[in-house]
Amino acid sequence: MVKTIYVGNLPFSSTSNEVSDLFSPYGAVHSVNLINDRETGRPRGFGFVEMDDDPALAAIDALNGKEMGGRSLRINEARGRDDRGGGGGGGGPRPMRREY
Repeated sequence: MVKTIYVGNLPFSSTSNEVSDLFSPYGAVHSVNLINDRETGRPRGFGFVEMDDDPALAAIDALNGKEMGGRSLRINEARGRDDRGGGGGGGGPRPMRREY
């Protein structure tokens, strides 16, 4: 089964190939997805890596806190969108619609 790994605090200059090379000693890397800002297109400093279960757990243990480009990486198992909590915004109930 494939596990998705969150990779945070990446240097903004990181490339998918560099991140793949970082994880490949622990097993086959199925994909790397580095996230860019929607408006500016600039890197946001985090991304996701997909690997098989056991190699993914080994990579998380070995690489969490490792330094890359002068930054200490934060690496853990990614949570699904439903597991994150919070978010939403928008505030309270909608105002009642009046018809005249």
